[in-house]
This record gives sequence, structure tokens and C-alpha cells, in this order.
Amino acid sequence: MTPEEVSALAVKGESEVLEFKQTTKTRREAARTICAMLNQRGGRILFGVTPKGKIAGQQTADRAFEELSAEIREIDPPAFPSVERVPVADDRAVIVVTVSPGPSKLYQYRGKAYRRIGNTTTAMQAEEFNRVVLERHHGEQRWENQPAPGWSIKDLHQSEVRLTVEEAIRRGRLADPGTRATPELLLGLGLIKDGVLHRAAVALFGKGERIMREMPQCLLRVARFRGTDKTEFLDNRQFHGNAFTLFNAAQRFLQETLPIAGRIEKDRPERIDEPLYPPLATREAIANAICHRDYAIGGGSIGIAVFDDRLEIASFGKLPFGLTPTDLFGPHESQPWNPLIARVFYLRGIIEEWGRGTLKMAEQAAAAGLPPLEIDDDGGCVTVRFRANRMGGEPTAVPPSTARIRDTAVRLDEGQRRILGLLQASSEPLALREIHARLDPPPDERRLRRDLTELKRLGVVESSGHGRGARWKPL
Repeated sequence: MTPEEVSALAVKGESEVLEFKQTTKTRREAARTICAMLNQRGGRILFGVTPKGKIAGQQTADRAFEELSAEIREIDPPAFPSVERVPVADDRAVIVVTVSPGPSKLYQYRGKAYRRIGNTTTAMQAEEFNRVVLERHHGEQRWENQPAPGWSIKDLHQSEVRLTVEEAIRRGRLADPGTRATPELLLGLGLIKDGVLHRAAVALFGKGERIMREMPQCLLRVARFRGTDKTEFLDNRQFHGNAFTLFNAAQRFLQETLPIAGRIEKDRPERIDEPLYPPLATREAIANAICHRDYAIGGGSIGIAVFDDRLEIASFGKLPFGLTPTDLFGPHESQPWNPLIARVFYLRGIIEEWGRGTLKMAEQAAAAGLPPLEIDDDGGCVTVRFRANRMGGEPTAVPPSTARIRDTAVRLDEGQRRILGLLQASSEPLALREIHARLDPPPDERRLRRDLTELKRLGVVESSGHGRGARWKPL
């Protein structure tokens, strides 16, 4: 490092990644900061610079280096930051210690772990220490990448595996592997190793009855309450199954349960009827709950609660990697707790952009005229909350078995409502095979064709293309 580079750093002032020490006599304080930087983003410590950024330098006898090195050796596991001497005067120099982020384990200095908060070094509290230890091991050992003993490929919905790969190829997110053999596809998705399925493969594609017995946390709880508290149920159900089964069940429940909100816009005489909460935002919230929840909690689940004044989508676990609800409303790095599961959802087109899920939800809620989106990280649960906007009047509730079509209430049967709900929840038009694969249980294909034809006749959906290549979307 050159004297000019030292001057440029001194001008910046102290921060999370930069600290000034007037002399190496403060080497114990500096060692705590080195420990903290190892535990976070790395950084630099400049000896011979005052707290206000004045470059004073210090005499750099060999003993000063030895004493500083001795303190650094008190850090466990061993760390090896670079230490260099940068002359700034005839007999004086600045000692620059450069620290890279620690590669694996949590670092401690004299038996304590430290972290940086702004330009301050503080000792970690027990709860934070335990969280960081868990997160440090997370890349190598986590629930989703552990073996699923006794499970084999025949216990999976192999058609869903193929559909995932085909959809990823269509979206340009995956190169065609040249095979549709399930073992090779699972290997490419990172869901099998040495012929043994990962738990993520089961959570994503496992068949329902066995999941219910052996992975009870693959559970969705849904409820509709009367009023604004949990005193009285109007509906209360549970669904067990793989991630796609739960994702589709959650969307069907919202389609059947949420009221339609009517509003009048200036210069438009007709009333505009739309779902009370934007479907793309609720879809994103459900996907996030599935991808980011902590599956290691055996009694965990995903919960959807509909009240008169709000919708809450909750998942067991806490925000990982030190994230806070406030962080989620600004640009942030995507760090899914279950990256294997999240990647499959991305390839499938359910997650569109990394790190923008909460931003998109907030934007869509604002565009719909709703109060600001809320996210809570409390009591071992992360909850996304949409609040209704009562400023424009009460929403008009539509019975679950009724769809509004061109200002006329037309009663649809259960199968037609399921198809319509699936299409409305999808961000893109779907082919017949995709609709068939995503409905659970899958309907008879002839019946599905008849229902799509009837929905098109009623003016609810439209299609583009011909034959099996046709793609369907709601109007």
C-alpha cells in the first residue's frame, strides 16, 4: 500500500470496515476489532492514524510488530491478516492490517466473539453467537441437503421433476440436459448425491401420504376468521404435501376466500372489481414462506390467516444472516435459508428475481392503494401482513363458488374454479400439460379440456396458439 492510499483511507473516516488506532499500544482493542472483521465483511485497521483521521505515524520497531502478532495469535481459529508498514515520514510509518472475511468457523478473541456495529466493536450476546454459529455451518450442513433415508425416486412425483426442467429450459434458465431420465435431472438440480435423495427432493416432489407420516412439517394451515381477531373461525383447514402441493393449495384458498374489492376511478363510469390484495404479491409471499422457512423445526408449518381487515402469511423460523424486516424493504442480497428449494422455485418461474421479492410485494401493495406492507420477525415466526384499505369503502364480498365475469355472477363448479384460480395466480400463460401437472389432484385430461373450453366460452380465459401448444391465461 502506498502513502497516497493510506491518505485516501484516512479521509473516509472510521466505519464498519475501517478503524484507526493512534499506536500499537492499543493492540488488544485492535485484536477485538480484527476478530469482529473476520466474523463479518473484513476490513482494515490503520495504526498511526488518530480517530479524526490525522496521519501521525509511529515508530515501528520490531518489538511493536511482535507484540501485535502475539495478540493476533490469541484469535481462534488461527487467522492470518496481512500486516504491512507504510512510511509516512523519515522515522515514522503507518501499520496497515488488512483482514479478509473468515472462511468458515466463528472467530473468538480470548474466548469471546465480537462483531462490528458501525465503527464500534462489541461482544456478541449469547443468542447472536448461537445464530452465527448455525449460519456459519449452514452452507455445508442444513436440513435440506441432508440425506432422506429410505426415500427413492419412485416415492417422488417424477412428472413434476420433468415439468420443472422443461419450464426452466423454456424460460432460458437452464440448458437442455439432453435427457428426461429422473436420476439425471435430479442430479442436475443438486437434489441427489451418490444415488441418495436429499431432503429437499422430498420436500419439493415427494408423494403426499408418506410426507404426512415422515415429514409432518411439510404442512400448510389456513383459516378465515370472523372480525379482526382469532375468536371465531369461519374456515379452518390443513394441507400436507410437497412444496408445489402446498403452494397450489394456498393459492386456491386465497382465491376461494378473499373478497373482491370494488372501486370507481375518475373518468371511468363502470366499477372496477379486483381481488382485495394483489394476487402477484400474495403469490410471492407464499413462495417466500416455502423457500425461506426453517424445515428443521419438526412442528413447524406455513400459516395463512384471513381477517376482515388484513391477510397474514407466516412461516416458522427467523430471518437469517442478520437480516431485519427493515433490510427487506431496501436493496439486499438474496440469501435463501433453503437454496436448493429456492433454486427449483426460481427455475420453475415461481420466483422471478433474486433479492427483489419483498420489494415487489411492497410495490404491488402500494400500487393497489393498500397501506404499507408489514413484515414481523417475532416469536420464531416471520409474518408478512397485508392490510385492507378502507378509505375507498368496504370491499364487496363474493361467495367462494362465484366468479365475476363481465359484471355478471356466474356460478362455476369446483374444477373450473381450481383452473381459474391457478391461471390467475400464474405470472405467465400456462400450457395444458402445465395446468394438468399443477392441479392437485390432477383432473382427467378430457375433463380439463372441456372445462377450459367452457371458461373460454364464458369469457373468463383466453388462449393463444393451437392444439397442445396452446397457452391459457385469465382475462
